[in-house]
Amino acid sequence: MKKSAFFLAALCSGTLLLGSCSSDKTADTTATTTETTAPDATTSGDMAGMDDSKMAEGGMAGASPLMASMNDMMGKMEAMKMKGNTDHDFAHMMMEHHQGAVAMADIELRDGKDATMKQMAEKIKADQQKELGELAPIAERLDSAPSNYKPMDPADPFTSKMKMSMDGMMQNMPKMVADPDMNFNMMMTVHHQSAVDMAKAELAHGKDTKLKAIAQMMVDAQQKEIAEFKAWHDKNADKM
Repeated sequence: MKKSAFFLAALCSGTLLLGSCSSDKTADTTATTTETTAPDATTSGDMAGMDDSKMAEGGMAGASPLMASMNDMMGKMEAMKMKGNTDHDFAHMMMEHHQGAVAMADIELRDGKDATMKQMAEKIKADQQKELGELAPIAERLDSAPSNYKPMDPADPFTSKMKMSMDGMMQNMPKMVADPDMNFNMMMTVHHQSAVDMAKAELAHGKDTKLKAIAQMMVDAQQKEIAEFKAWHDKNADKM
């Protein structure tokens, strides 16, 4: 799968990456113009063509709700224009990131069967909706904040850390299996780690005291949940 092309494009368009990034869109758009060609993860950066229940060992059919949700989140992050203020850009990016988590939690609550995973989905949804309510007024207040970093400079410390959070999610994207609870577990583990990395970037380079306090709570809560996800994964290896 060309996950790298998808995430790199998202970061470039969001101005978190190099201004020199270039993308060859011809191959991706060509695949969509041929009706007889089935979705192929090796020729397209779009992950929405994978089916949670049928994709195992590279097999694909239908559409994966979790992958479609991830695509939607990344598309919205891609569409964002970075202001160049660490607090402003972190707040707005994290809001979209949280919306992605809420969407994936809703999918687990609808399709999942495992009581533990469904309970975690309920908690994640409640926690991140609460944080969305806290982030929204801060993000609005920061709309007039002055620039304090260079989003187009790959050497900028904040830009570099935000890029790292997306690269990590890209590099650790799991292959979907037949079990929806296992898929939620694996996808949310990767998604949470990306949020932790973004929050650490804010803690290191942000200026807004209230926003940094929220970022620290995100790190504490999501690292704990990552450990819980991994423990469940180890106990349910048969679902792979």
